[in-house]
Amino acid sequence: MINYAVSIFISAYLIFQIQPIISKTLLPWFGGTPAVWSSAMLFFQVALTGGYAYSNWLVRIKPKKQTLIHLTLIGISVCLVIYLWIIWPSPVTPAISWRPDTRVDPVLYIFFLLTISVGLPFFVLSTNSPLMQAWFNRTNPGRSPYWLYALSNVGSLLGLIAYPVLVEPMLTLQWQGWVWSGGYVIFVLIAGGNAIFGLRGLDQAPILEIGLISSESQKLKIGVQTLWILLSACASLLVLAVTSQITQEVAVIPFLWVLPLIIYLLSFVFAFSDQRLYQRGLFTTLLFISTTAWIYILINPLTNYILQIVIYSILLFSAAMICHGELYALRPNAELLTRFYLLVSIGGAIGGIFVNLVAPIIFQGYWELYLGFAFVWILLAFVSYQRTGTRKGFLFNVLIGTIATAVTLLMVFFIQNISSGNLYIHRNFYGVVRVKQMEFEKGQVDTRVLVHGSTIHGFQFIDPTLKDTATSYFSRNSGVGLAIINNPHYGTGMRVGILGLGAGTLAAYGQSGDRYRFYEINQEMVDLANGKAGYFSFLQDSQAEIEVVVGDARLSLENELKEGMQKNFDILILDTFSSDAIPVHLVTREAFEIYLKCLASDGLIAANITNDRLDLRPVLWQLAQYYKLDMAVLRNSPNGDSPGAFQSIWVLLTRNSKLLEAPALTERVDRMDGFSTHIRLWTDDYSNLIQILK
Repeated sequence: MINYAVSIFISAYLIFQIQPIISKTLLPWFGGTPAVWSSAMLFFQVALTGGYAYSNWLVRIKPKKQTLIHLTLIGISVCLVIYLWIIWPSPVTPAISWRPDTRVDPVLYIFFLLTISVGLPFFVLSTNSPLMQAWFNRTNPGRSPYWLYALSNVGSLLGLIAYPVLVEPMLTLQWQGWVWSGGYVIFVLIAGGNAIFGLRGLDQAPILEIGLISSESQKLKIGVQTLWILLSACASLLVLAVTSQITQEVAVIPFLWVLPLIIYLLSFVFAFSDQRLYQRGLFTTLLFISTTAWIYILINPLTNYILQIVIYSILLFSAAMICHGELYALRPNAELLTRFYLLVSIGGAIGGIFVNLVAPIIFQGYWELYLGFAFVWILLAFVSYQRTGTRKGFLFNVLIGTIATAVTLLMVFFIQNISSGNLYIHRNFYGVVRVKQMEFEKGQVDTRVLVHGSTIHGFQFIDPTLKDTATSYFSRNSGVGLAIINNPHYGTGMRVGILGLGAGTLAAYGQSGDRYRFYEINQEMVDLANGKAGYFSFLQDSQAEIEVVVGDARLSLENELKEGMQKNFDILILDTFSSDAIPVHLVTREAFEIYLKCLASDGLIAANITNDRLDLRPVLWQLAQYYKLDMAVLRNSPNGDSPGAFQSIWVLLTRNSKLLEAPALTERVDRMDGFSTHIRLWTDDYSNLIQILK
């Protein structure tokens, strides 16, 4: 028995270790957007479904043939790992030559890369839990195998938690790949041994677990199997929807995406380890309380972000416990175990497909969140009615049905209300972009504001006398404003490169003869900044020559250098770090090597590090030390001299120290003399956001 438990635990641990390893590898190749995580999660859900389908098929053929087929599959996966071991930096981290160009569809190419790099090993790992449970049932007749599923979720949970706490701080990405591959080899040896050991049970007649539903009636009840899919799909949809909501609309905090996944796995552990841990009345009450609290924060969107995260977490936990608790209550006898897991995984994949592929097409915002929580109430009402009948629990069923109806109507109302509060709204792979008309401070002039997720990416005054004013983080008294105005080349044909477009606000500094070249990955941002629907006109109104390059900024710069395009920027502006989302690949040693090649000999790099929860100064200080650059920090507080100004923090880096000695700068500059840090230099192979949390 211990051999099955160890095998299941290791496979589950490896499954949830490889997801952050490969996702972090691919993250910089697609602009560092959180959508990479959800796309990767969708791939793994689909692969998991494939593994469960294979297991469901395999256990229905002769046991000796089962063993031969599965050992062959395991052997092929090991050969693939060895081959990739030879041609890549590690067996699961693709070589740099596999990076996409700017024309590929992100989701499709992510799926392609994941298939090549980890597809087959992950598939083998995903088959392990249902197969080991089926073989356990064959060699241990009469004993329930479902506790092993709870154990697998414990392994998954530990694998997920261990990554940000232990693995990432200690190992580079390449070493993470090597260590994971070594763990996979160990798993293969154990799983292969279990496949052979399982043949010992051939002469034993299996005694099936006495479940809640007989095998014969279970086969006939298509409705029960449909419920397996719906309950699983609802939980999967909710974990992805809550992840999108809290990481893009509430607070973009490093590894915050881990929290909903931990809650999701915990609900599996609790629901499948002991039926007594799930009490419908208790979790219905918790769901009602948390739903009420959620409605409160929908009405009061400025509620403290920590309180919002707590409410979303409790809401997700109660909903997931209901889905998985009812799922466990509807579990079949052991002979249908693999079919049960297959349909559960199909439900999980359906939830992932809806959130990642369907919702961005049919919804303008993250509306699947609202529909998902309405759906869990509807499912709860249906299951409650089915389980208690029409006579028993009549009042409880009426109450649940009433709440489900009320919640559904409220969710429709909130969707309509959110949609009506915008001049413009659009959703794509990179998130939700909104344009709103707002007053800049109470009673003052109107502005049009560009919002991406929870972050303002620029705004423009509607008043014609103010519309050319550089606003927000880019005001004349900000670090970048002072750096531009006091540059020796200002007004004499300055060459400016800008990573991140937003509303195009920095074009307001352009003078006749200047050349401003923007790099932006999100086509929707480009369209709006270029005057789509007439909301913003910074680019059109600028006196400078304006160019916009669509694609990841770092990859675009690198490709231009390879093509022989000489940049010689007088100023290179990094505006990709505002809010709390940090595209790590833009602040590594390799990234700065590219920036410095694009910079004039007396040029300057200006980086916007305004951030509520991360302090990027140590990262940039290490880069300054490595490349022997002078570094200065400028902090700006809004005042009456700069209308529309935001508080901001800018870092200036240069080889020419004289650029930091202009009188307008010296009175505001912190030269970082005496500053030191113990964090390691960030590279493409190593970074750790936890170290720079404020």
